[in-house]
Amino acid sequence: MSDMRLVVAGAAGRMGRTLVKLIDETPGVSLSGALERPGAPAQGQDAGVLAGVSALGIAITDDPLPLLIDTDGIVDFSTPASTVELAALAAQARIAHVIGTTGLSENDLAKLAAAAWHAPIVRSGNMSLGVNLLASLVRRAARALGEEFDVEILEMHHRSKVDAPSGTALLLGEAAAEGRGVELKSHSERGREGITGPRQPGAIGFASLRGGGVIGDHSVVFAGEGERITLSHQAEDRALFARGALKAALWAKGRKPGLYAMADVLGLD
Repeated sequence: MSDMRLVVAGAAGRMGRTLVKLIDETPGVSLSGALERPGAPAQGQDAGVLAGVSALGIAITDDPLPLLIDTDGIVDFSTPASTVELAALAAQARIAHVIGTTGLSENDLAKLAAAAWHAPIVRSGNMSLGVNLLASLVRRAARALGEEFDVEILEMHHRSKVDAPSGTALLLGEAAAEGRGVELKSHSERGREGITGPRQPGAIGFASLRGGGVIGDHSVVFAGEGERITLSHQAEDRALFARGALKAALWAKGRKPGLYAMADVLGLD
């Protein structure tokens, strides 16, 4: 069986370079294109050389159209605007779109849902097996413990991260909300400052820390009277996200159109 041909969006970024390197090392997949934003300094450079592997003969470009003619999927850790644009193009080409981009707005998510009517989209705030298993455990714990236990989600990332809370923190918050049978949007507390009054019953709280080169630390605290339960995950290598994204791409190849999550890829509830 032939390799799954993949375009990497955001190819000059840290995750993009990790993906290019891993694709070069992984049987069953091959790099068919590398995308970056218009005006990016990496334009025209060989994607393999930039990723620290041998030259692959694939230059980084800002034009997705020629790349989508002859590929099976896109792996996308770029920006919300780029991701929405690529989703529409992937839908027209009927190819798989794996999205690890964070910071997406409700309007962006609505556009992705529309694109998923025509092509398979796998979107997750975190592609790692460990985090998605953590989300499953959080969902179960929230269901079992109920509102007698307050939920607080703490995350820390490197100093260059531009969005907060992280996509992973929101993924975990959604899991807690699903476990309780509520909507996160109406049960979320963020950015406490000053005299805030008492904590609202049933709220799901978020706290974001930034500094150094932290790849990603996440903890979900269930705080009850006289006891606390903490579920945590620490990411030590960006390659774990890239491996998850490639697993998602291979899973999505040839699948019917729809909006999928990593829980679907991994068979988690």
